[in-house]
Amino acid sequence: MGPHGLGLALACCLLLAFACGPVLGRVPRGQLEQQQQQGTREPPLDHAERDEEKHEKYSSRQEEEPPASRCFRCCDPGTPMYQAIPVPQINITILKGEKGDRGDRGVQGKYGKTGSVGARGHAGPKGQKGSMGAPGDRCKNHYAAFSVGRKKPLHSNDYYQTVIFDTEFVNLYGHFNMFTGKFYCYVPGIYFFSLNVHTWNQKETYLHIMKNGEEVVILYAQVSDRSIMQSQSLMLELQDQDEVWVRLFKGERENAIFSDEFDTYITFSGYLVKPATEP
Repeated sequence: MGPHGLGLALACCLLLAFACGPVLGRVPRGQLEQQQQQGTREPPLDHAERDEEKHEKYSSRQEEEPPASRCFRCCDPGTPMYQAIPVPQINITILKGEKGDRGDRGVQGKYGKTGSVGARGHAGPKGQKGSMGAPGDRCKNHYAAFSVGRKKPLHSNDYYQTVIFDTEFVNLYGHFNMFTGKFYCYVPGIYFFSLNVHTWNQKETYLHIMKNGEEVVILYAQVSDRSIMQSQSLMLELQDQDEVWVRLFKGERENAIFSDEFDTYITFSGYLVKPATEP
């Protein structure tokens, strides 16, 4: 190749360099902006400065008119990178309401099963001596006693006869009624009674000591040529308003008791031995 051919080749290379140089030296817009941002990047900020910068950035954007929306393709160079918006955090403490009113009381539940008896505990220490009590009521004494006699003889008839006494020896508080011939109990308790009579010769002696219309004991003497003294005694437990008296048997047999106006041959006595209120 001669000098003419060499010069032609050099000229072609220069033309080609001038034609392709701008194209080969072109940098994509997104890459160029990225390089510029890297060249001008400022040192990292702390959390407080970042929050302040974001506040100023968002407040300035709200004041400005929002830019017109543009469409971008994901393959276009320089597609803007959207930053993730943080999820807002809700303070639950500010949502707590006031304390409500107290509700109604519920229905009582069923009783549980009775447990087993526990072991007996240890004996405790001896207590202190108590104070003296108030004085009690005055001791009330209860008395009841009577002793009566008869000076007239008595013969049987067709009916039972209550022996009426005409002589009063002792009649405490008038518990023995001289008109009815009966003792009325006003102090319940245990009583002792005694009956003494004089028999009539050639006649029977047939009497009963009665309690509330029932025959309790009998005083009996057979027919004899001689008259003798005959007695009977017993103890009875009486309640309030009980009645005790002497009854002559009716005239199925010739029955009589002897006495006269000069001497007392017939006596009936009784007294309280122990009142029911005593222990």
